[in-house]
Amino acid sequence: MPKPTIRQVYKLKAGDIGRLKISDDPLSAPSDEEVQIKVHAIGLNFADVFAILGLYSATPEGAFIPGLEYAGEVVAIGHHVEDIEVGDRVMGVTRFGAYTTVVNIDYRYIVPLPEDWSYQEGASYLVQVLTAYYGLSNLGSLREGHTVLIHSAAGGVGLWANRICKSKGASTIGTVGNSKKLALLQSEGYDEAIVRNLKTFQEDLIEKLNDRSLDLIMECIGGKIMKIGFKLLGPMGRHIVYGSAQYGDTSNRPNYFKLIPKYLSRPRLDPQNMIKHNKGVLAFNLIYLFDNVSIMHELLQELKLLDLGKPIIGHTFKFEEMPKAIKLFQGGSTVGKVVVEV
Repeated sequence: MPKPTIRQVYKLKAGDIGRLKISDDPLSAPSDEEVQIKVHAIGLNFADVFAILGLYSATPEGAFIPGLEYAGEVVAIGHHVEDIEVGDRVMGVTRFGAYTTVVNIDYRYIVPLPEDWSYQEGASYLVQVLTAYYGLSNLGSLREGHTVLIHSAAGGVGLWANRICKSKGASTIGTVGNSKKLALLQSEGYDEAIVRNLKTFQEDLIEKLNDRSLDLIMECIGGKIMKIGFKLLGPMGRHIVYGSAQYGDTSNRPNYFKLIPKYLSRPRLDPQNMIKHNKGVLAFNLIYLFDNVSIMHELLQELKLLDLGKPIIGHTFKFEEMPKAIKLFQGGSTVGKVVVEV
């Protein structure tokens, strides 16, 4: 029986970012339908932060390894794995477990890394592009001529969402938390941009719409911003909810004294009024695609045909700097993808 591989991991019990420490961890050989990946890059996602804090419903019980996506090199394959060879460059997703130097994963959850992509770019693609595409296309029924409001427009999901909208002939209004991110939105071809200010957001959005109907919202802020967006959503409009950044802050532990009032004052929607105004809300968790891998591959094939270009990497850190990367990401000042190199 082969000796287990000793890998390095970040493992913790959810609830405190300060618990995020490197440790050695034994990893057995891959099972019959698994591949073993030497990880070269890890992509950070907002769900990572919420999982570490214990605010994500899909967070495992007890100690767990965070992380949803990575890119690396195949170093071993199981007996029943076909069409994959040792040495292949791949990118993959996992239901947690990516904060590591080596990972075993069911072969269905990896895809080849494009030849002209770096490992860092491979770790910047799958989770955020699937979030954007599934939300816009499958749930939002994105059409040519639609006007789409995209929150956190300079982040990974927001940048992919804009490119997808442009490929379909839709116009985009992006919102960001500070004016330093506006240059990126302009370079990416957003039609309009708003620096979110709760006091003026409704007036700003009305101005940017310029009498057009608001057809689709990619919602990840929540709270009063979500209420305003839903209020201005046009007939037959769709409000796609995939996150709620209002619950995030920069502390190591959740501050429930601040979170509880936000939770209690969250938007309440009346289905009867939704019928009256012909508008709807759809919410999703990307874990659904992990549990339905055939749908994930169908979406990736559709995305391949769109030829959306390479990811934008905004920040890179070393594996030993993972806590520093998480804190930067948590603060909301990042643009593009935050990547940790291994």
